Amino acid sequence: MIHRREFLRAGMRMGLLTVAASGVGFTRTRPLSAVAIEDHAGPYGSLDRVSPDANGLVLPAGFTSRVVAEGGLPVAGTDLVWPLFPDGKGTVPTEDGGWLLACNHEVFDFHSLSGPRGGASTISFDVDGRITGAWSILKGSHSNSRGAVTPWGTWLSCQEALGPAGGDGAGLVWECDPFGERPALLRPALGVRTHGSVTVDPTDGRCYLTEAHRDGRLYRFTPSHAALESDSLEAGLLEAMVVEPDGGVGWLTVADPTGTVAPTRVQAAAATVTPMGGGVAVHGRTLWFTTGVDDRVHVVDLVEGQHRVVWDGMRRRQPLAGIGDLAVAPFGEVFVAEDRGDMEVVLLGPDGSARPFCRLTGDDHRLSAVTGPCFDPSGTRMYLSSLRGRGEALVRDMNPDLDWGDGVEGRHVGVTYEITGPFTTVADQSAVGMVDGAAGATTTIGAPATTIERLPATTVSSAGIPTTTVSANTSLPATTSTEPAAAIGAAGEPEENGSATVTLGLGAVLGALGVLLSIRRRRIRMEDGDQSGLEPGDEPST
Repeated sequence: MIHRREFLRAGMRMGLLTVAASGVGFTRTRPLSAVAIEDHAGPYGSLDRVSPDANGLVLPAGFTSRVVAEGGLPVAGTDLVWPLFPDGKGTVPTEDGGWLLACNHEVFDFHSLSGPRGGASTISFDVDGRITGAWSILKGSHSNSRGAVTPWGTWLSCQEALGPAGGDGAGLVWECDPFGERPALLRPALGVRTHGSVTVDPTDGRCYLTEAHRDGRLYRFTPSHAALESDSLEAGLLEAMVVEPDGGVGWLTVADPTGTVAPTRVQAAAATVTPMGGGVAVHGRTLWFTTGVDDRVHVVDLVEGQHRVVWDGMRRRQPLAGIGDLAVAPFGEVFVAEDRGDMEVVLLGPDGSARPFCRLTGDDHRLSAVTGPCFDPSGTRMYLSSLRGRGEALVRDMNPDLDWGDGVEGRHVGVTYEITGPFTTVADQSAVGMVDGAAGATTTIGAPATTIERLPATTVSSAGIPTTTVSANTSLPATTSTEPAAAIGAAGEPEENGSATVTLGLGAVLGALGVLLSIRRRRIRMEDGDQSGLEPGDEPST
């Protein structure tokens, strides 16, 4: 009997042949050599000979995990049934000393032919970490992968899928109110493409965005006004990064962020290729981002305008391979999540060393990926998800269009965890040598203060997308080919109040036809360079 995962892999292999034949171009800039550490023991100790806990997580001594949400079950003490496939996350402090955890749900359109079932949700915690509520903040969306908290206290939710009209995605960014009080807003000025992730620099409000495409670029969005306000993302200048041979960084204007005439990466053909861009974060004046095709972690000094590679994982170099997302803790530690392979969260040191911090093991996580690492505002609690971790509910009970059977394989709904323990704080940071930019530099940065502003009541409809203000003084390279214009008509419904439930039992159950359709669409994506939405363990980026 052929296992379902092997059956799906057969479809992917066809696409990989296309990728290999076409080649991947990118700039190699000064990778740091990793320090040889035989047991990979970091400041928190080695994971060698450590047994997994009850949740299947292998953690250093002194650290523990708990489940905060499981797909298909109500979040403890609330009415919200946690949606499928939790992905990118971020936290927002509240006035009472607690915080909100915003979380995307990566359900693609081809997973749910009867209608979009992605979106984003919030879980609220009090000052002691107790769950006090949960609600939906974005519904009627799809492929909501990674995202970011803005300095003004909103949540950006990136759609990873982009396809032609009537296809699998719209490739947009939604700005959501994590309190669930205001409608989510489309932000097409940030670009229409296969979004990898986004981060916002709290010093100037600029956004940096990755592109989940083998020929992707790294983008910078500069708002039309400098104030850090709720309308900052309505209009501005979109640019793509150019890395010179000496590591110097420049920026090339993208005249049409919506990609109506040509995809943004084609408009910015002279910009540096960042293949399968993934996680991205700003800490201090340093930008961190990952690329999945070459398994690299990059750093850009935003003051000096210099780029370098701090981890080069080509040829599956261990212990950090299968790179997906990343998170920078409030006190400077950089944690990189693997979305395939041995499913680890790895601490990246200032000397270029990589040391496993957490590992997801066992059959419960066999078809999964580590997604959405982030910290609470104090830096003492890490949140992450097993994208398709096994739970009690059946996937088809949450999404009748996606039938993985009624056995254990049908219960890979996704689980979200909290990890607590002796994380590095400002008091002991120098002993560990946290880095903010150049190797060896020590930076003391506390949790950022956030002014929470509510989103305006006005919404952006698919027919009324605002015009983006861009620089008109840059000549674009001639394009030899174009791709179909993106469909802008994604609809998103925020929840109207502070609680929500997932409607079950809609649509018809997909059998073998649904599996074959998924394979066909994945193969088409691979041939077009878009590897989003692959089965767990198959995708180079999540």
